[in-house]
Amino acid sequence: MTSTDAPAAIAPAPPVLAEVVRSGFTEGHHRGSLVLLAADGSVERTLGDPDAPVFPRSSNKPMQAAAILRAGLELSGERLALAAASHSGEPFHLELVAKMLAEHGLSAADLQTPPDLPLHPVAAEAYLAAGNVRERITMNCSGKHAAMLAVCVRNGWDTATYLDPAHPLQLLVGQVVAEAAGEPVAAVGTDGCGAPLMAIGLTGLARAFRSFVLAEPGSAERRVADAMRAHPEYVAGTRRPDTWLMTEVPGTLSKMGAEAVQAVALADGRALAFKIDDGSVRALGPVLARALELLGVDAPVVSRIGRAPLLGGAAEVGEIRAKF
Repeated sequence: MTSTDAPAAIAPAPPVLAEVVRSGFTEGHHRGSLVLLAADGSVERTLGDPDAPVFPRSSNKPMQAAAILRAGLELSGERLALAAASHSGEPFHLELVAKMLAEHGLSAADLQTPPDLPLHPVAAEAYLAAGNVRERITMNCSGKHAAMLAVCVRNGWDTATYLDPAHPLQLLVGQVVAEAAGEPVAAVGTDGCGAPLMAIGLTGLARAFRSFVLAEPGSAERRVADAMRAHPEYVAGTRRPDTWLMTEVPGTLSKMGAEAVQAVALADGRALAFKIDDGSVRALGPVLARALELLGVDAPVVSRIGRAPLLGGAAEVGEIRAKF
């Protein structure tokens, strides 16, 4: 750098969304960005940069499921909820994925998900105790992949390349994501399950969830939202915050994503989306609970979601708590 060159601008650090407090001592922070939308869709509050593109990870699954419906696959009820799921790998999840595949002349061998254990630790322990090993069908995205394969069979599309970004299904997914978010897809990557992943801003993600709960009855978007809300245990599992929230706050659509992404829309159009920069899911519950409080949600489930104790030995000695 010469004497006339100006120093490069240093971007400000994202704000602290949660702090880690152990034995009364703050030992760490989780930073990130967040947006809250009012019922009319206007931006009510922001932290950080909610317009910067992020990979929503599995929070994109409702849009992927809507694309599958638009492509002509007839899905409803638990099957449609499972198409938008990051399931825990409990027996009822795996049984329905296998049925969905068989109904279209497919099997678990057709899945291109990476072999994995059940997502939830309790389900994983039971699975291993039964003598099982990592399988493609056990991976938490297997319901989505089963639906993607099924629509390919229905339309005569190549099933071997269903994860190619240039595949007709994936091109349609990109269109649905952009339409729902109200902004163009900023980048296309590869998700942990191998499927194409579309980047949008957090504000766009919140708008997308809002558009699903307010969509016309019978539309692909509304059908996905209704199936997820009617069968939340298939979207997540029996021990997961998304299930608790959709069960206990009627009309709520909720979906988390890897790397600590969360999107929620309430029945009246209020919505939120956030991402914790370091990807730590341990801070997701406290941040989600605080965001719900700021949106005016007053329900016992909020406290349940927000509880994140820290242990010292076998004793509770601190907590992860929201800091906004």
